Amino acid sequence: MNYFITGATGFIGRRLVARLLERRGSVVYFLVHRATPERIDALRAAWGVGPRRAIPVVGDITKADLGIAPAERARLAGKIRHFFHLAAIYDLDAGAEEQLLVNVQGTRNVVEFANAIRAGCLHHVSSIAAAGLYEGVFREDMFEEAENLDHPYFATKHESEGIVRREASVPFRIYRPGLVVGDSRTGEMDKVDGPYYFFKVVQRLRQMMPSWMPMVGIEGGRINIVPVDYVVAAMDHIAHARGLDGRCFHLVDPQPMRVGDVLNAIAKAAHAPQMSMRVNAALIGFVPPGVRKGLMALTPVRRIRNAVMKDLGLPDDILQFVNYPTRFDCREALAALEGSGIACPRLGDYAWVLWDYWERHLDPDLSIDRTLAGQVAGKVVLVTGGSSGIGLAAARKIVAAGAITVVCGRDQDKLDEARRLVEADGHELVTFQVDLANLEDCDRMTRWIVEQYGGVDVLVNNAGRSIRRGIESSFERFHDVERTMQLNYFGAVRVTMGLLPKMIERRRGHVVNISSIGVLTNAPRFSAYVASKAALDAWTRCAESEFADVGVTFTTINMPLVRTPMIAPTRLYQSVPTLSPEEAADLVVQAIVFKPERIATRLGIAGQVLHALLPKVAQIVMNTSFRMFPDSDAARGAPDAGGKPKPLTADQIAFQQLMRGIHF
Repeated sequence: MNYFITGATGFIGRRLVARLLERRGSVVYFLVHRATPERIDALRAAWGVGPRRAIPVVGDITKADLGIAPAERARLAGKIRHFFHLAAIYDLDAGAEEQLLVNVQGTRNVVEFANAIRAGCLHHVSSIAAAGLYEGVFREDMFEEAENLDHPYFATKHESEGIVRREASVPFRIYRPGLVVGDSRTGEMDKVDGPYYFFKVVQRLRQMMPSWMPMVGIEGGRINIVPVDYVVAAMDHIAHARGLDGRCFHLVDPQPMRVGDVLNAIAKAAHAPQMSMRVNAALIGFVPPGVRKGLMALTPVRRIRNAVMKDLGLPDDILQFVNYPTRFDCREALAALEGSGIACPRLGDYAWVLWDYWERHLDPDLSIDRTLAGQVAGKVVLVTGGSSGIGLAAARKIVAAGAITVVCGRDQDKLDEARRLVEADGHELVTFQVDLANLEDCDRMTRWIVEQYGGVDVLVNNAGRSIRRGIESSFERFHDVERTMQLNYFGAVRVTMGLLPKMIERRRGHVVNISSIGVLTNAPRFSAYVASKAALDAWTRCAESEFADVGVTFTTINMPLVRTPMIAPTRLYQSVPTLSPEEAADLVVQAIVFKPERIATRLGIAGQVLHALLPKVAQIVMNTSFRMFPDSDAARGAPDAGGKPKPLTADQIAFQQLMRGIHF
């Protein structure tokens, strides 16, 4: 039996050809734009047949006679028993002109060609979109009743089906599949479409919330979802059944799920939180159109909406389908399939297969280079305070990723040692001696960097000074506050402002500020240090708002306690849990790669929430730590007793384990 297929290389077409070729003696002619040997050989290999059973026909459905040469057309005349027309645009974002050309004019050309070669039966693959946004139940024998066809996708699918009905002189059968998703057995899908647009939303929820967290979601219309293997099997069976010419078949789920149930099925498959309570999206319809239009006319509202839609990869038109009003009767299809064993599986039974394939193959984030090298290779990175501790550990990772890495510090000997260490790793480190507490020296360094490299792509403000001393012990030491603020705040801001102009000019750049967990927990005994870091955090939040639209981004890392030379004078910290410089450097790498607004530990965030909701309780907790752990000998003005720190009491051990990483 001979077949002719348009769209044979598409998602449904490839599978339909494979199924047809399983029939003994079947020969498939398939329309292609270019019959390159490599492409044709790959298709035949996938179908498992040779050149005698899978025969390419070069042409174009947008051209008269499908662009097929007269000799080829004559060879096909009277020989094609089944002509399947699948080539079409199935894309809500496609332009109206393109959809008219392919879906409407293309179908007209197909019908004329099928008539000319006297095909045995023309099988037109339409879509449930041909019904438009019909209010109610749309039967298989309905066509003219379609309504709300304003969207070009709906309009062109309806018109193309009408062309088949009006102009085909050969017998025809029409198939209207629902929203076609991946294979229910393998999950294989070729693009993000339909319900897949919501997969990213579900993934984000999973990243933010535990799976047991009840969520408030939306409820909407019924979304008819069918896996591609069901559509192909049903089409193949119905096409070869007797006595069905001139009829239309809805290849849909007889029991479609509401939007909320669909999202919950996906969330369950993804181990994400599910929507325990749902708000009916139909309520949006009660908002007067003028009010909705007025809100969207407001620039901030429009920009926020566009940013969210872009971040989640949602097309502009997707929200109008949340309240999809149409139900599809499929009794003709069910009757034709009776006894075949072919039935539409329930989404809940195969959603996990779809999710697994999407996350492994279709997640848009997979195309983004999430390696440090992908972000900094060949770019200029400045790490302040990079001669030791966190800065040096971060610089070693950054330079190993291929960046032109510059570190600065006050001590030339330490800078030289850092350079030798990196050279031993097989890389080259650029060093610059500077006192960042001196604003003129900051300017000298930024001028040199701009002259030497034209600016930087990434700035890591790591240099800092920490003083562990209670306020009672600081009444006569106001210079501690001034010195800390001078380096941690004024120095960091001065360097940043010196390098920002070039970032703005190039419309790209990233600034990473090493802040402290103490800003979130309001750690006592660190008032000068926390105040300086809090000032930098506040300045950064303002800068984020100003430069959000020019390609310059900022990340604040509320760093927990790290085992660096800065904390060495406090002998108490020898006995408490701390991060290693390498672990802290991993947070810097995370900031450079993913560019979040903030990186903080769960304990730090919990402390911030506690201060916001129960400030008195937070004060008691912090005051307990203040009284439980004494000032150091140096902070009290006493001579260093030397030796090992006193053993911690049971209460102190329990508290410092509970407050891992917090300064106290």
